[in-house]
Amino acid sequence: MSIVALFSASHCRVDDVARLLVERTGYRLVTTEQLIEDAAGKFSVSEKKLRRTVYGPRPLFENITRERGRHIAYLRMALAEAIQDDDIVHHGFTMHLLPRSLTHVLRVCLVAGLEFRLAQARQAGLEGGKAGSQLEKDDEQCRQWTVALTGLGPWDKRHYDAVIPMDDTSPEAVAEELIAHLAKPVLASGPHTAAAARDFLLSARVGVVLAESGHEVDVECEGGKVTLIINKFVMRLDKYKQEVTNLARQVEGVAQAEARVGPGYQKPAIYPKLDLPQKILLVDDEKEFVHTLSERLQTRNLGAAAAYDGEQALQIAEQDAPDVMVLDLKMPGIDGLEVLRRIKKDHPCTQVIILTGHGSEAERRLALELGAFAYLNKPVDIDVLAQTMRDAYTRAAQGSAPAVDGD
Repeated sequence: MSIVALFSASHCRVDDVARLLVERTGYRLVTTEQLIEDAAGKFSVSEKKLRRTVYGPRPLFENITRERGRHIAYLRMALAEAIQDDDIVHHGFTMHLLPRSLTHVLRVCLVAGLEFRLAQARQAGLEGGKAGSQLEKDDEQCRQWTVALTGLGPWDKRHYDAVIPMDDTSPEAVAEELIAHLAKPVLASGPHTAAAARDFLLSARVGVVLAESGHEVDVECEGGKVTLIINKFVMRLDKYKQEVTNLARQVEGVAQAEARVGPGYQKPAIYPKLDLPQKILLVDDEKEFVHTLSERLQTRNLGAAAAYDGEQALQIAEQDAPDVMVLDLKMPGIDGLEVLRRIKKDHPCTQVIILTGHGSEAERRLALELGAFAYLNKPVDIDVLAQTMRDAYTRAAQGSAPAVDGD
């Protein structure tokens, strides 16, 4: 038998289609939520973090922490284990983790026009403008997930064997149509599909080992032979190939491993300096100042993300706390002192440098009392700021820092 993999825009009755398929075929239902629970238990990671990986925006500091890559590897592993038996209806975002080598998978996307989806959302209890806003949020979650994984939008037909509009049909009719497709020889399972499923499981195991070692490498497998595809530039490529192949060979079941560069591998025009990784966040409501400062810091090997108000800064820190924050005092909404107070309470290892052009002596004293690493005034010498940031990062790595005053 086969596997049906369903993806859908929100409020397109995908739950009804999945339920009918299960009832009429006897297939087992596997959802993304089930895989999140399985991965959380197997790899001792919180379900909240795994859900944020699937449904949330890509973290600003992903290139440093590699946490998202690990979480996706865990979810791929849970999925690979779940599909070792056929006769499955898989429903959810994680269907995009199924490799094309699994030829017995019927990949289906359910879509619908805005009016249909709004009507379904209202039936589910969403009212008025809330329904439209929720649909926009849902669509953005779909887009972020598929673009990050594949470079293609969520409704791109290249993902699927069938894209079915739900506006003028019913879940019953869709279920019958899909059941008819399952009877076709092209989707038949057999020894070759069982071997492909085992290869997927082995590649997922290798992927976990590599991800937990901090490597971003695509993994393909055929009959125990593993190919590691490097799509991101690395220094000392030959040494890197040897390192990742040695890791792969340690995984049980790997008969042979080799590494090669993929189509996404490109050498940069300017080679980066080797330095400690730093998670730096600039917080200032003057966007032009932030852009200029970011560019000048980049020339000093200090790449930084940006937030333009206190609320955004706190949201970013909640998802992935920076090592160093450069913070303005005078901002609309939550001001700099309140941001500082909350950051030092919730993320005490984050070192906060106050950089302001409107601060008073009383505010300077209060900022230092609240735990600011340094207090600097605009305009600031960029080299002084850069060195202060490096010092703050060093202290962050050690866990705490004394306050530093400056002009």
